[in-house]
Formats: sequence, structure tokens, C-alpha cells
Amino acid sequence: MEVELEKTLLRKVGEAIHRFKMIRDGDRVAVALSGGKDSATMLEALLLLQKRAPIDFTVTAFTVEQGKFLSPIHPIGEYLKARGIPWTYFRDNPSLQLLEDQPDHGCDLCSRYRRRAVYEIAADLGCNVIAFGHTADDFCEALLRNTMFTGKLSSLPPITHSRNGDYRLIRPLCFVTEEITTAYAAACGVPVVPCGCSQRTGTVRRALRDIFSELEREHPHLKETMLSAMGNVDTGRLLDPRFLDLEGETAPQEMFPIVSEA
Repeated sequence: MEVELEKTLLRKVGEAIHRFKMIRDGDRVAVALSGGKDSATMLEALLLLQKRAPIDFTVTAFTVEQGKFLSPIHPIGEYLKARGIPWTYFRDNPSLQLLEDQPDHGCDLCSRYRRRAVYEIAADLGCNVIAFGHTADDFCEALLRNTMFTGKLSSLPPITHSRNGDYRLIRPLCFVTEEITTAYAAACGVPVVPCGCSQRTGTVRRALRDIFSELEREHPHLKETMLSAMGNVDTGRLLDPRFLDLEGETAPQEMFPIVSEA
């Protein structure tokens, strides 16, 4: 494996974990393996950091079967078993029944079923942290999707908590692009089992990916710039009155000069 690739991956994951205090001493982390390259790369990165980090934490992996994998899942189990990595395969019967009753159900409903299953698995494993494999690409796409289609200036949270506070939910790949996860998963020889949802066309997500692909031909660092923007919010330059000094008491000076008419 290319040493620089691994160093880049670990640096970016380590930065995310440190900046957002994702993992703490004594944590038991459950890694959600979706069958794709991103979550597999995240697992590998956390296992490497586990050996090097100054804090003590454990890592286990799990996969939720919702009936949408396009090929058998057992290669992932065999790969993890050969590596000595604990893995839980969970067939979620309510999700399978949903697929039979409502084969055309949307992503939101599927996600709701998966979330319930994830919390159930984490409880059985005795974990307090759940790690998801959303990448920098997902964060950038979510920012555009929410801005353009929901009227909200938001993206994915790098760290949040379950409603009852039992679990810390983290996304350690928030600074890692899919270009890196694709190369790293291939270098590791990780088996990839795609989900049918990832193959769908005509979706907003697919349209946004096409937009990024087109723009990045001329602006190769576009996602890095967008990630920087998400961490450098100028609330005084937006339209939310909660963050504006409407009385002019502490408002910053106008950025642009007033040009008088000739």
C-alpha cells in the first residue's frame, strides 16, 4: 500500500476525531459497515488509530441487512474474520417486511428503520459510540441539497447524539474525500458489496454528483474549499435575523464601499 495514502487518511481522520472530540478514553465504538468502500476505509483507519492513540478505546463492526445488497454479504464476514475483527451481521426483519410490503418506499423510511436497528445492535454490543462512513463528498452534497431543496443552510453533523443521549454518533471521514476511500479500499483488498440504493439514477444526489464532477474539472479543490467554509461561518452575512444586529449597535462596517452616482 502507498504509505502517503495511508498517512493522508490517518491525518484527516485524526484531525476530525481531535477537533470534534469524537472518541474519548474508555469508549466502545461500533462501526456501521454498509458494504461499501467508505465504511470499510473508516474501519481500517479506526483500527490503526486504536493502536497509536494515547487513549484506550475498542472497535467492533456490524452490518444491517435490509434486503438491498446486490450480492451476498459473506465475503465481508470472511475478510473480517481473517483479520480477527469482531463483526455482527444483523438481519432486520421489519426492514425486510417493509421491502416486501412497500417495495418503492423512499430513503427516509428506510433510514428510519435502519436507525432503530442500529440502536438495537449498539445496545446488544454494549457500545456507546456509533461511527458512520459519511465522507467529505456527502457533507458537501448535503450542504447543497439542503440549501437548494429544503431552504436550510445546513449539512451533516460531524458529531451528534441519539435522542435519549445513550449514543454518541460520529462521522470520522468528514474531511476524507471519496477519491481517498476508493484508493485505500482497493489497496487493502476490501470486498465491496454494493447496495441497490447506490445504483439509482435520476435522484437529487446523483444530479449533485454530476454537478461536482463537472465543476471539479476546473476547480479540483472545490470540496476542500466547501469544507473550510462549513467551519468558517460568517453569520453576519446571512439572512437569519437571530444572528444580525438589527439595531446597528455592534454591526461591522460595510464590506463594500458605497459608490456615488456620477
